[in-house]
Amino acid sequence: MLYIKSKSFEYGWEWIVKACVFLGLSSVIASYAHATQSVMITVTKGFGLSLYASDLGDIKQMALGDNGTLFVGSQKSGTLYALVDNDQDGQVDKRYVLAKGLESPDALAFYKGDLYVSEEDRIIKYEDIEERLRRPYRAKEVYTNLPELDKRYTRAMRFGPDGRLYVALGMPCNVCEAPAPYGSILAINVQTGASEQVALGVRSVTGFDWEPNSNQMWFSDLGRNWMGDNLPADEINRIDVKGTHFGFPYIHATDVKEPAYDKPTNLKITPPIFELPAHVSPTGLHFYRGQQFPERYQQQLFLAENGSWNRSSKVGYQIVMLTLDHSQSKTTISDRETVVSFLDGEFPVARPFDLLTAPDGAIYISDDLKGNVYRLFYKASEQTQESTDE
Repeated sequence: MLYIKSKSFEYGWEWIVKACVFLGLSSVIASYAHATQSVMITVTKGFGLSLYASDLGDIKQMALGDNGTLFVGSQKSGTLYALVDNDQDGQVDKRYVLAKGLESPDALAFYKGDLYVSEEDRIIKYEDIEERLRRPYRAKEVYTNLPELDKRYTRAMRFGPDGRLYVALGMPCNVCEAPAPYGSILAINVQTGASEQVALGVRSVTGFDWEPNSNQMWFSDLGRNWMGDNLPADEINRIDVKGTHFGFPYIHATDVKEPAYDKPTNLKITPPIFELPAHVSPTGLHFYRGQQFPERYQQQLFLAENGSWNRSSKVGYQIVMLTLDHSQSKTTISDRETVVSFLDGEFPVARPFDLLTAPDGAIYISDDLKGNVYRLFYKASEQTQESTDE
């Protein structure tokens, strides 16, 4: 049986997680020393979930270095961390504080040895960062034309197959018409500063990735609030043509009209590839590139659903796999399958935010509720493992 122990949660509770397998499901039970009842995390049969790191604040996007260093940043505290697992046992051995007092360093990207970090109105980089974890070089500005950051929404950054830095810039509102580049995804040449809007009409994009075979960009987008429990659907989109408009704020999901704004007559809108239930809040989106999981999971699309906050009953708070169907002329999504659920009844144990394939083929999961990083791994049900405190 798998045991994981963390010294503290956000509220200072000592907790113990126990994993067991029954009735075709592997379940993780978290017991709180000062709470009145236990809570449960449910994991699909054959998988295990372990605690990789804890006490990191409201971490969101992650970045992975060439040497396996995991980088995270706390939005509220402005702290940038580097996490290292030297003995590769699935738990962090060393934690480095790279910087403090940054302005919302929650969007991160790693490229050719350098760590890129988004702040208020700029992007900075730390050169040769994995060689300088104890004493990083002073950060350098690489881009200074970002719009003012609205703290209600989070940016995301990743380098694309073309070597450009892609930055998602959400809208500074629930629903509004805001000036460019709000509501778009930018592709930035970090050498020249030249930028291009590759997607328009998006509301709040915090997860995107490129399909391994086609290099097409897929992204998740959160629908607007206050249209009821079941409207509008959250979205999974794909960029087939640069500069495509995805509807916000005029059309939500496939065909939900916005009452406050009329769609311009000649505006062509691309509907989503797949509709998610309203308010699940899709954040991290990631094509699994490892070999550890069984074949049916490989190169499939994994999604972190951060969870609802304004719905009469909670939805989301889980990791799902979106199964791709390549049988048609264009790839579609045929199924949505829960892999990990962090929702115990109406109690959220965690709010998963981002996903990354670990060097050993596991998946890292960031949690912006408790400040943890989890490690999702595949292990036959008859096998067991035990982890103890660092």
